[in-house]
Amino acid sequence: MLITAGRVLTGSGTYLEDGAVLVEGDSIAEVGPRAQLADRAGSDGVHLAFPDATVVPGLIDAHVHLVFDGSADPLATLRESDDEALLAGMRQRAEQLVSSGVTTVRDLGDRNHLALRLNEEIAQRRTRGPRIVSAGTPLTVPGGHCHFLGGEVSGEAAVRDLVRRNLVAGARVIKVMASGGGLTKDGPKSWQPQFSAGELRALVDEAHQAGVPVAAHAHSATGIAAAVDAGVDTIEHCTWMTEDGFALRQEVLKKIVEQGIAVCPAVSPHWQMAARIFGEERTKVLFGQVREMAQADVRLIAGTDAGVQRTGFDGTLAGALGFYAHLGMPNDQVLDMATAHAADALGIGGSTGRIKPGLSADLLVVDGDPLSDLSALKEIRAVVAAGQVHDLSSRPEQQSQSVSGLHPRGVQAATTRSRPPAPPSPPPAG
Repeated sequence: MLITAGRVLTGSGTYLEDGAVLVEGDSIAEVGPRAQLADRAGSDGVHLAFPDATVVPGLIDAHVHLVFDGSADPLATLRESDDEALLAGMRQRAEQLVSSGVTTVRDLGDRNHLALRLNEEIAQRRTRGPRIVSAGTPLTVPGGHCHFLGGEVSGEAAVRDLVRRNLVAGARVIKVMASGGGLTKDGPKSWQPQFSAGELRALVDEAHQAGVPVAAHAHSATGIAAAVDAGVDTIEHCTWMTEDGFALRQEVLKKIVEQGIAVCPAVSPHWQMAARIFGEERTKVLFGQVREMAQADVRLIAGTDAGVQRTGFDGTLAGALGFYAHLGMPNDQVLDMATAHAADALGIGGSTGRIKPGLSADLLVVDGDPLSDLSALKEIRAVVAAGQVHDLSSRPEQQSQSVSGLHPRGVQAATTRSRPPAPPSPPPAG
């Protein structure tokens, strides 16, 4: 299959004008000028031409929870549904993701390894959806944040045991709740840390022995510091909460940069509502902390916490990226956060996140120029995930057996003690 377009993003902020991408099977075979690859469509003869469009890598949402439905009360659905009903809803949400240009997600906690089952279905092409890098069961303390997902552990031996069970099941990341969170009304508050230093070190050691990264949910400033000292690979939310407000610790920030720890603020598309929800002053602090981390060269990656209250899966990531542009980050850097940089942080940079020969054919074709205007990412012409075309509504005459016509899309104020005041719409769960 040959895809040609007016622009192909071949590097950070770099376009190949009048370019082409040759796809063989599920991988990118060649990238080059259209004139050089014009006769290389292959035996199936499929040539998808988008002369006025742009091809970018498929987007990566580094923080989702497919088991949650994004309603006003996702826990009600969770409690009332058996695993098969939950899996049916997860299939629908996976289709929404891929139709909105997201070809990879990191699922940071589900029930009974349902995301792993879903990923297998997608890999076998029995279900449409993105590649899923799944954490399986997130680890939490007894009665801790997201205890209802089944990951309550206490003591280093129990921590290691659950990490091993997740790994045996196929988890490619381990998720630890290093602080409380707003979704768990009966658990520790968001500013309160969870787990001892020894337990965190044991968790990271067990995961790293298997070559698997660790993602730490941490709103608490103390919890962030503990996660950094334990050697985690990514910090989720990272809102630097204390009992009295917020306190970004410069010495911890320096360690984050030195250790190459990536931070996923988990911003939803509702970030523009933050001032109404949290108040002008708190919002200014929250936004300012993310800006300060960016200016300190922290490795920021894009994620949305899709699945928690009022945060759906249909176009969520493209809508959230405007937050970083609002902070003054250049569009090329923002796009990297949702592609190459996210892939590297997830440990899959050698297989996706860039338009490069040998990598998975994960591609998004959009109208306009996203380096000039990020909203172009919402103007979808086609999505290719692992070589499979998931949307070609604008050129139905090109559809063949290899083409699946999946059409694109078509609050309560939080307090410091009871809600995690991250930039997304409240309250974040991950």
